[in-house]
Amino acid sequence: MKHTSQLGAQPFLAHFFKLESAGGMLLMFSAVLAIIFANTSLESYYQLLLTTPVEVRVGGLEIAKPLLLWINDGLMAVFFFLVGLELKRELIEGELADRRNIVLPGVGAIGGMLFPALIYMYFNYEDPIAMQGWAIPAATDIAFALGALALLGSRVPTSIKIFLTSLAIFDDVGAILIIAFFYTAKISFTAVLVVAICIPILALLNHRNVESKSAYILIGVIMWIATLKSGVHATLAGVVLAMFIPMRSKAHPEHSPLKSMEHDLHAVVAFFILPVFAFANAGINLSGVGMEELLHGVPLGIMLGLFFGKQIGIFGLCWLAIKMGMAKLPQGVSWLSLYGTAALCGIGFTMSLFIGSLAFEETNVNLLFDERLGIIVGSLASGLVGFFILRYSLPKKE
Repeated sequence: MKHTSQLGAQPFLAHFFKLESAGGMLLMFSAVLAIIFANTSLESYYQLLLTTPVEVRVGGLEIAKPLLLWINDGLMAVFFFLVGLELKRELIEGELADRRNIVLPGVGAIGGMLFPALIYMYFNYEDPIAMQGWAIPAATDIAFALGALALLGSRVPTSIKIFLTSLAIFDDVGAILIIAFFYTAKISFTAVLVVAICIPILALLNHRNVESKSAYILIGVIMWIATLKSGVHATLAGVVLAMFIPMRSKAHPEHSPLKSMEHDLHAVVAFFILPVFAFANAGINLSGVGMEELLHGVPLGIMLGLFFGKQIGIFGLCWLAIKMGMAKLPQGVSWLSLYGTAALCGIGFTMSLFIGSLAFEETNVNLLFDERLGIIVGSLASGLVGFFILRYSLPKKE
């Protein structure tokens, strides 16, 4: 499969993995930098930066939020827009266009969301506020996971990268549905009506083969503002917008507006948006942290959900699907390599932090420290175990 003329003859997947792997490295650096800021004399400047008020006003329309929420609601909408573009391309002509390639990562994603959530709920079922974070360990961070794979170099077969990427796409779809149905505040029907008007306009642009990026972006910005005001999380506007970007150009069949936008956004998301998000959300003050803090229900549920839940859910359901004849083990992948990949999926960093911010932002109880602690420890443990299992199981290059 080749990309459009923007990439010449370079295979699209190779370009994608290269970007995501390098972005994963930068993501790690940003997270470590945030922790350094939060645990040194720089903490006051770190907090001052994140709480800086930013206001945009046009007539009676006002959006006033601290910088942290502009990052989480605004920049992450661009990230979800890219996720939507990737999903649409994969379903039309990518790895997911062949139904035989859907079963194994699809089944794995279901297990990888279900079991971590169940483990979290087991440790927090008596606390109704803590229970709002049940979806935090259900996420997988594809950039971090591919960054860990990149450390193994050419030993990693493409089939593992494709499986991991496909599973992460299904995981992102699950996260989008969870956000839409479970983390939506009070609804403003006036704002929802504006969103409802934007959707048929986007459909009309798509039907008439309009390829102007500015036309889609203009309607997308209006829809984002309306979604932000509606009570539905604003990032979902990015996913909806992506579904209407034309896959192919009728005037120039060799050109794909969707792939063009995807290519333009990949570097921005990998090297700016996700690192900025990680820096803004990963800062956690570790002074005085002991076993009591680690064994609290929220961090314990997240840690064990990411570490054990992902391994059990993904590997267990994939093993079952293969044994039942529903799917096949990917070419060049051993059972131990599949298990190592499942462990690597316990890196939930970016999406887990994002869902955590949604889960507890409406409560009067500050659980951000707890959820960040659980995410960082669970993701770190999963990454290390997955890396060393794959390092042992993958064939060594001469």
